[in-house]
Amino acid sequence: MRTHGVQCLLMGGQACIVYGAAEFSRDADLAVLADTDNLRRLSSALADLRAVTIAVPPFEAAYLERGHAVHFRCAREDVRGMRVDVMSRMRGVEAFPVLWERRTTIELRAAPDDQPLDVDILALPDLVAAKKTQRDKDWPMIRRLVEVNWFEFRGQPTDDHVAFWLRELRTSELLVECVAAFPAEANALASARETVRAALDGEPARIERALIEEQERERAIDRQYWAPLRAELEELRRNARQES
Repeated sequence: MRTHGVQCLLMGGQACIVYGAAEFSRDADLAVLADTDNLRRLSSALADLRAVTIAVPPFEAAYLERGHAVHFRCAREDVRGMRVDVMSRMRGVEAFPVLWERRTTIELRAAPDDQPLDVDILALPDLVAAKKTQRDKDWPMIRRLVEVNWFEFRGQPTDDHVAFWLRELRTSELLVECVAAFPAEANALASARETVRAALDGEPARIERALIEEQERERAIDRQYWAPLRAELEELRRNARQES
């Protein structure tokens, strides 16, 4: 992607690994800018990887813009079998130009003596937002991502860190600790999040109930969001079977 100048952001399991919330993943999930020039560069990169689409939908801008993921499998020898999933629009996440402006860029090396490679990654708050799906496996990952950030920066937090923790911490003990450390910020946010109100009141059982309610609410919204997209995928699969 870097070689071909593709404007994209690493997300998914690989991004979770980079942020310290380890998740085993063989796939590369990318958020991409779905304009004509960038998709042309992406096509060149995929051709270089000898990547072909698997399943549905096909690789077309219209599907990306509606929120579908397009799935590829690489056939080039050094990456044979690797899957690349590409999205442009995600529920509850800002448009790509906003994501790009607040991205995280890190330097990676395959080995200590190798040339460094800059990798653009979805900012942590955006990664957390993208993980709020109906899938069971995503919620423990959200918890770990926010906890890692808390333990890394709680000694010298910025205002953005504090706001992020109060919005996203999913551990009752840490929420109680956070509101005790930042009472003014917690009181300002309390009207927007029941878990923060419960933490201010020192009621762990209420915090846990509110966390479960938050999760179930987001999962229901995600199911509703994906219902028409899944219906469209089923129609594409039926058409493909009929054509074959």
